Amino acid sequence: MVERIEDLNLPNAVVGRLIKDALPEGANVSKEARAAIARAASVFVIFLTSSSTTLARKQNHKTITAANILDALKQLEFESFVEPLSTDLEAYRKAVKDKKDKAKSSSATAVANNSSANDEEMETEKTS
Repeated sequence: MVERIEDLNLPNAVVGRLIKDALPEGANVSKEARAAIARAASVFVIFLTSSSTTLARKQNHKTITAANILDALKQLEFESFVEPLSTDLEAYRKAVKDKKDKAKSSSATAVANNSSANDEEMETEKTS
């Protein structure tokens, strides 16, 4: 568990970047406002995690899944978050799959190239 309540806060750099991206250029946010936003975001994450955990336990699951989080958002009346998060989740899963497929094809190509090089070496040794 957490020793200090401050350990539950989201990193200030991340919160600052999110705030900067969300506001129009030239808008400023005070240090206190950033701290309040960071604390509110942390409380929201903890609340959502707790609700997701409850839903997962009701289904006899020990692990929270994306589906549990989306269901918790619906239950907590944050339905407007579900569609954009689902879209982002699908894009993330596709990116991970593409990266995995690319790594597989790269390693398969490397193995094939290595095998071809070994075959050529063996042919060279035989002819020598």
